[in-house]
Amino acid sequence: MSARLRLTLSYAGFLLVASAALVALLVYILRFVPEGNLSAPGAPFLPDRSDLLDALWPRIWQVLAVLLVVGTGGGWLLAGWMLRPLHQVHAVARHVAAGSLDRRVRLTGRDDEFGELADTFDTMLDRLQATLDEQRRFAANASHELRTPYAVERAMLDVALADPATVDVPRLLARLDETNRRGTETVEAVLALAALDQGRTPPRTPVDLAELAAGVVRDLTPLADRAGIGVHTDLGEGDLDGVEPLVRQLVTNLVLNGIRHNTGPGGTVHVTTGSTSEGRAELRVTNTGPRVPTDVLGTLTEPFVRGGGRTSVGGAGSQDPAQPGSGLGLAIVARVAEVHGAALQLSAPREGGLNVRVVFPAPGADGAGSSSSGRFSGVSR
Repeated sequence: MSARLRLTLSYAGFLLVASAALVALLVYILRFVPEGNLSAPGAPFLPDRSDLLDALWPRIWQVLAVLLVVGTGGGWLLAGWMLRPLHQVHAVARHVAAGSLDRRVRLTGRDDEFGELADTFDTMLDRLQATLDEQRRFAANASHELRTPYAVERAMLDVALADPATVDVPRLLARLDETNRRGTETVEAVLALAALDQGRTPPRTPVDLAELAAGVVRDLTPLADRAGIGVHTDLGEGDLDGVEPLVRQLVTNLVLNGIRHNTGPGGTVHVTTGSTSEGRAELRVTNTGPRVPTDVLGTLTEPFVRGGGRTSVGGAGSQDPAQPGSGLGLAIVARVAEVHGAALQLSAPREGGLNVRVVFPAPGADGAGSSSSGRFSGVSR
């Protein structure tokens, strides 16, 4: 039995019950009318209780029959009008189930629960569409990024095999090594991002942000020295509850990003840690470099997006200062911040470069999974 038929029968049944209650009230009132002859000889006829009941019952059955027809027909129409939004949602849901996300309910003129349901359904589809579009872009970019190193290696080997006598073997091996490093780095970054997206995060432990940042800077200083980049630190106390390997990855990616995307020799990277007045651990990484356009700034945390026009000056463990990054550094930073319920903000100074600020929840605060309440991701100039 359909919902519309059930509603129709409910409306008709309620109307009949209400009518029966009214009839019972009338019969009860008639009990107070005297029985027998109420008129004197020569006076007008006055009906008694029996006369009134005899005249009332046929009319009652006629009225109940009319009410049954009206209640059923009117209930059917009313139920159809009430359920129309559900039919619209169902039609869109069937369209989506067929594999297309281009339709929306767009219910107007219904400021009720059905309107809220339709708006919620449309919002869910918008988010699903955005997620699928991002996954498609990610898959396309990932396949390109993963193919590129092997295509480069194949090209270099084809050239070497075409004329082995003229091959500079040490230079060829060095270039193959660098290309292989790039492919390995991209694969590791993709795996790290996939692990974060699947929610596989270990339990949290106390983390000393200043000590962790000092270790990251110490490890990356040789790379910065080869690129001619000066790394400066101001490490104040900052404690948080987090997954130490993930937090280390966040700090490493930010410092590495500051080294890679800089002005070259003479550029600087500043790493600052501390605590806010609310006891939240704060990390700031600022680097010099070319100006970042506003439209690019808003997309830097998307996978495989690099700042257009910025100079890439080397990668982790890279021997070639022109070796580019994987394009996943800031995407991983954004996901690690989200996993920790941290606030992430990117800003581009007018003089150039990039400022990144990450504020973690205070120790003991429940920041896990609070991407909608504890995390903000903003850009400013």
